[in-house]
Amino acid sequence: MPVSSAQARDPAIVGSLGGLLLSTVRAASPMMIVRTLRWCRDLERLGVHLPLFLVHDIGLLYAAPKEQLVLGPRSGTEALIAKTPALAALWPTYASIVAEIWQSEASQKARSMRLGDELVVVLLARVLGAVTLRVGRKAPYPATVPLDPEMVRDLDPQLPGLFAAAPRTFETAILEALARARLHVLTMADALDLDTLRLLGMLGPESTTAGALAHVDLLAAMSSPSANDIVNFSLELLPSVLETRRTQSTGTQAVHGYAGIGNKGSIDSLVLTELAWEPEEFSRRMLENEILYFTREQTSEDARRLHYLLIDASASMRGDRQVFARGLAIALGKKLQLAGEDVWMRFFDSRLYDVQRPRPGQLPVAYLLGFKGERGRNPARVFAQLATEIALLRARDQRDPVIHLITHAALHVPRALVAEIRKQAHLSGVFILPSGGVLDLDYLDLLEGHTVVDHATLQQKNARAAAATKIVDDAARLNERVSVHPSAPSASGRHDGS
Repeated sequence: MPVSSAQARDPAIVGSLGGLLLSTVRAASPMMIVRTLRWCRDLERLGVHLPLFLVHDIGLLYAAPKEQLVLGPRSGTEALIAKTPALAALWPTYASIVAEIWQSEASQKARSMRLGDELVVVLLARVLGAVTLRVGRKAPYPATVPLDPEMVRDLDPQLPGLFAAAPRTFETAILEALARARLHVLTMADALDLDTLRLLGMLGPESTTAGALAHVDLLAAMSSPSANDIVNFSLELLPSVLETRRTQSTGTQAVHGYAGIGNKGSIDSLVLTELAWEPEEFSRRMLENEILYFTREQTSEDARRLHYLLIDASASMRGDRQVFARGLAIALGKKLQLAGEDVWMRFFDSRLYDVQRPRPGQLPVAYLLGFKGERGRNPARVFAQLATEIALLRARDQRDPVIHLITHAALHVPRALVAEIRKQAHLSGVFILPSGGVLDLDYLDLLEGHTVVDHATLQQKNARAAAATKIVDDAARLNERVSVHPSAPSASGRHDGS
């Protein structure tokens, strides 16, 4: 279905779709163009204002398989832009930039990863953000083109008319800025962190925060100087972790015999006298949840567990300790999720930061990679707040908390606070020693288990990976012990390892 006469008067449609005449990449499917429209909208939310043709070309070079793309100008493009001297002078430079990115190693590898929309938007923001800053203004039309594949089907014959229906001063300004920033753009395009993309691809589309914060977290992860080290360490651990599978078990819920009457149930458990009501009254009772059902006997189940990963983000965790802690958190969180457990994650330094509550199967990897904590250190305050929140959690949530603490060896917490938390939850710790440091904390006997990772271990690649793998396996065994006595945390012996 071509663009209608009414749509041809819409500045958003004329401005965005008409600019595609300048595109040098053609997609095999209209759905690919629809994806680029979505990328434009998301970039606008990030404050990156780019014309559709630029988002379309560069985005598809990273997102679409090579066999689904054709590189080259559209029919009639060169003759039409020749009428505008400024565009005619700038467009060959643009075409050469697209061709160089097309041939770059980063582009070729990224195309094989089948990146999701969130990742493509972040890549575009990284590569083309400098162009937007050089222009310093937004497009004169909004990025509100309908995401309708029928509207962009057979679009090429309509492009000359749409292109001529609106002034192209914004496109000209963008091409000028792109020509000035050519070296910067090509450098950014070739220096993309493909390891981070591979990690996020390995963990699936659920590895980012849901909603609008996904792009913010991904940008922070792609911009963090230490993220690549964490990514490489995580990639060492994940192959063995991804072998974990959730074990199946038989159900224990009773299915025979009625035990009473309630307001919830299935249609086969409906109390038959309810059918005697007049239709209007029956409808009212249904809407107001007054319908009566026979309720069945049910055996009590063990409470589900909630694994609470508490990660130290203070200045004492910089460098190798930060890499180990966050890589371990990613591996441990994923292993627990694959085993069917609920996982929450939270950073702390002098305060507790917001809890990340991913849905089952999701893991906020981008958040873990890019988070920065710069608020000093106050363990007493942090654990006092944690004790209060865990008590409130136990009062309103049936899940049994299992706290996994990942921190440094100098985390001095008042023993009374640790004892208070142990009354409400299972607690184990991973303590990372500095060079020449020793572990001397007076509350270690209150923990269900703890592991010590010394400085020498962090310096050796194989030893570091072996230590992290052992910690993940030990946490799985702790999980099994917790499942036996879910509501009564026991002061079991400590576990030391290095």
